[in-house]
Amino acid sequence: MRYNVLLFLLAIGLMMGCNTAKKAGAAGSGDGWISLFDGKSLNGWKAGENASTFSVADGAIVVNGPRAHLFYEGDVGNHNFKNFEFQAQVMTMPGSNSGIYFHTEFQQVRFPDKGFEVQVNNSHKDWKRTGSLYDIKDIKEKYVDDNVWFTEYIRVEGKKVTIKINDKTVLEYTEPANATAPEGHPGRLISSGTFALQGHDPKSKVLFKDLKVKMLRD
Repeated sequence: MRYNVLLFLLAIGLMMGCNTAKKAGAAGSGDGWISLFDGKSLNGWKAGENASTFSVADGAIVVNGPRAHLFYEGDVGNHNFKNFEFQAQVMTMPGSNSGIYFHTEFQQVRFPDKGFEVQVNNSHKDWKRTGSLYDIKDIKEKYVDDNVWFTEYIRVEGKKVTIKINDKTVLEYTEPANATAPEGHPGRLISSGTFALQGHDPKSKVLFKDLKVKMLRD
């Protein structure tokens, strides 16, 4: 009888271990990347004004509607990131404009005052194209087309920002000592904070999926 009880307890322990491993695998991977989006819902994300601009369809966050911003407020990193790598798969519809914010914080209305915007725009009338560090170091070149998925990657380490599109480095920026925020962006200085997705205007439609982050040492 004692032998059977030991076998039963061992089986329970193995089952619990497997469940723990599955949960860990769902949150992250062995290479350090951690998912920020479950592909099914906006759990862990919070919208300010015009929350209806954001929805989920076919495993992607769909951004389509009046100006709005969707902030990550989940458990990963306590939604406060300083040094990191961030990556997302993005697809723009013709004439669309959006952005990925970092080092930002939740703001109910208007465009976020805090943090930096990495541009998502392949054909909008605004000439600042995908990969621009908006109003800090802007890109005129078009690196990707509408209607196709592409990878947008952001790395921040210390005062240096690196942006890649489809693994190609398109921008590097190092914030100078004693930098001051540009006019109109009072909090656009290297610090720490969360991520946000931008809904720019009702005519813009942009999709995001496979959003993930890898924390780097401070």
